[in-house]
Amino acid sequence: MSDVARLAGVSKMTVSRVMAGRSASEATRERVQRAIEELGYVADAAAGALSSGRSSFVAVLVPSLSSSNFSDTVGGLTAVLEPQGLELLIGDTDYLPEREERLVRQMLRHQPRCIALTGSQHTDATRALLQRSGVPVVEMWDLPTEPIDMAVGFSNVSASREMVRYLAHKGYQRIGFLGGASELDRRGLDRFKGYQAEMKALGFDRHRVVRLGESPVTMSHGGPAMAELLERWPDTQAVMCVSDMSAFGAIMECQRRGLNVPRDIAIAGFGNFEIAACCHPAITTVSVDAYGIGQRTGEAIVAALLAEDGEGTRHPAKTRIQYTVVPRESA
Repeated sequence: MSDVARLAGVSKMTVSRVMAGRSASEATRERVQRAIEELGYVADAAAGALSSGRSSFVAVLVPSLSSSNFSDTVGGLTAVLEPQGLELLIGDTDYLPEREERLVRQMLRHQPRCIALTGSQHTDATRALLQRSGVPVVEMWDLPTEPIDMAVGFSNVSASREMVRYLAHKGYQRIGFLGGASELDRRGLDRFKGYQAEMKALGFDRHRVVRLGESPVTMSHGGPAMAELLERWPDTQAVMCVSDMSAFGAIMECQRRGLNVPRDIAIAGFGNFEIAACCHPAITTVSVDAYGIGQRTGEAIVAALLAEDGEGTRHPAKTRIQYTVVPRESA
């Protein structure tokens, strides 16, 4: 800033006023701006946060950046927050609660304006850190009974039950389930719980289950899981998969065995990934607006920050995102 002031022939205070958008003559503003551009000066955001008590970033934690659903959520957040002068600082938890705790600690040191994180299952230490942080907190993708602050999501249990009802309505009774082996993917576990609950409610056998692969479940897990299910329960009529990626792998395994989907066995997924529409046959799935989750989370953040400044009201503690079963060729 001293270099800019010297080149522009003004004081450092004047440079600070110009950069903050406060009062300065047009001629002075142009002179300072030319000096900034000539020197390639970039303001120290950390110093600005210390002096103002505010940063310009929102901390965002997702379990996997390789998942298109979570990257879509980040895209929705960016679309809402960037025009407000807010930037994202993104962390990948890899589905590990201890890693999430470490990232929350690190990000809080940088005074974020808000924290948005995926899911509602956290370590006790993470929950305590978030509750004491003094900034708005949004839990995404879940609808916990008691959010830490705000939540934007849906019930994976209910969505899974709706898919089982859809398959039952199509006439299938011997319905299997393919999921991951890890206990860390809470959304996957909720989909499994929903499958079991609805199968029990319908009076169907709910034990045709294969859980294979660590989180996130991928296409490479779906094939071996499908092979195991067919070996154990060859009379299975339909299979619900924890994700579209798993469903794609399952369909490929059926094709290797000469089985026609859905004539010989129906297969359904979850998530409405791009691969679900591009696959042959196209995959019947549960569609969730991942981008919309990001948008609604961003809107909740903006409303909370405006409310802190006395310029509006916060969003409700819970924002419910709609989901729907998308019928396609596979089931």
